[in-house]
Amino acid sequence: MTNALIHAENLSKTYGEGEVKTRAVCGVSFSIEKGEFVAIMGPSGSGKSTLMQMLGFLDRPSGGEYYFDGKNSKDFSEEELADIRNKEIGFVFQTFNLLPRTTVFENVELPLLYNRKLETKKENKRIIEGALKAAMIDHRINYLSNQLSGGEKQRVAIARALVNNPEIIFADEPTGNLDSKSGLGVMKILQKLNNEGHTVVLVTHETYTSEHAKRILHMKDGKIISDSPVANRKIAHDGELLK
Repeated sequence: MTNALIHAENLSKTYGEGEVKTRAVCGVSFSIEKGEFVAIMGPSGSGKSTLMQMLGFLDRPSGGEYYFDGKNSKDFSEEELADIRNKEIGFVFQTFNLLPRTTVFENVELPLLYNRKLETKKENKRIIEGALKAAMIDHRINYLSNQLSGGEKQRVAIARALVNNPEIIFADEPTGNLDSKSGLGVMKILQKLNNEGHTVVLVTHETYTSEHAKRILHMKDGKIISDSPVANRKIAHDGELLK
């Protein structure tokens, strides 16, 4: 066993029963160390989002072993899994998943409301403002979510993912609904967070986006067909790309 943050051994996911079965993930094995920035890349239907859902405890594997921070996921109770999802993992999705007609502050506050160890309102305010600043969206703190552009909504989603200071951030196609400039802004934030010590796992079908990570797991037909460092990594910087 490794001391990696994420360690998968022959991990698989099958949907359906009997003769009507779909193997979405077919026995993949890999590790992700703390502080890495890894892209899981592949075309639609390759199994990359299904894999991320298992790694983020949004779905259970059909087979294999999954160790999170050295512990076998099979040993976690449902209550413990919910606690990990809230405190140790931050999620960013393509569709933002913000509450409409609700302020930016209230959207980012939401994970704190599910945290049993509630701080004072003053401390919560400080934490929320810090997360918004890290996501470069603090100037929109009192705006309603439906008053924001797509890029701004994704920054709010990143701030919400950060508010409990998670060990790892899962970003599933975070630039999929954005124009190229807004997408670069999101990648700049994810690279900054990784530089500050957060582990980042990015799911994408775009080669261009995946090359902002440091390592790429390339999936096809439910299998990992390559696992390699990014040779010419792209760095998002103020709307431009520097190599």
